[in-house]
Amino acid sequence: MLQLILIRLVQAFFTLLALSAVVFFGTSLTGDAALAMAPPDASPSEIAHIRKNLGLDKPILVRYGNYVKGAVRGDLGQSSTMRRPAADLIWERLPNTIQLAGAGLFLAIVIGIPLGILAAVNRDSILDRLARGFAILGMSAPQFWVAIMLISLFGAQLELLPTYGKGGLDHFVLPAFAISLFVLAGFTRLTRSAMLEVLDSEYVRFARIKGLSERMVIFKHALKNALIPVLTFGGISFAGLLNGSIVVEVVYAWPGLGRMMLDSITQRDIFLIEATVLTSGLLYIAMATVVDILYAYVDPRVRDD
Repeated sequence: MLQLILIRLVQAFFTLLALSAVVFFGTSLTGDAALAMAPPDASPSEIAHIRKNLGLDKPILVRYGNYVKGAVRGDLGQSSTMRRPAADLIWERLPNTIQLAGAGLFLAIVIGIPLGILAAVNRDSILDRLARGFAILGMSAPQFWVAIMLISLFGAQLELLPTYGKGGLDHFVLPAFAISLFVLAGFTRLTRSAMLEVLDSEYVRFARIKGLSERMVIFKHALKNALIPVLTFGGISFAGLLNGSIVVEVVYAWPGLGRMMLDSITQRDIFLIEATVLTSGLLYIAMATVVDILYAYVDPRVRDD
């Protein structure tokens, strides 16, 4: 198990290193960062001074090495639009994104998994058909359309829930549901499929032959094994929620990392673009690594490979 953890950590390190190279060289190809940071009326000498202070006059490989060293120390550069360290801006916005993603994952779990279990237990019933239809709709509906429809119905027409900014718990409801609908539908389909496979297995049939109650068969014997693939999907989905919240954060004016990433791109804030993309990639890589380790812990067959 320890060897597997070390292998996953080494893989995560090299993946993050490759991501940092893609982010750095990709933004370098978009143009001169000194021009983006300089005032519109800056003279060539002032631009040259900015370029020298930022180290942009050095060879690109030297700049990349300095970039990696700075990122390790937590120095992600200075935002040209907000005139503040990009790392400070990340730390301010990141908790809001984590809270929204956590709320979305919570909704997906408490609704999607029970719905998938009920659909599997009541196979081919009206409930099963409705659950499958809901899952298909949830996985095919565009996220921006869902967010706008929720605002139109619960905000504009019914006036039940706030639709702008971050405040109390009621501010979480609409954006959390909008961001979680795809994951919720995925939980429903995956839980249903996994439960159907387990319910048809020999050991579940044997448990029923022994006279165990249906409740014990479902929750003690079937659900425990059916949740193994659901665990993997849940971890990856949380990483996806962290990185896929840009549309929802913009629609609901949520002060999170995704909205700041879009603002930095439109304003061509080079260092903030690099910081937000690198942070998003780090979150995804970290979650994928944790899921791999947890999956190996839950399923001994993975440790034996």
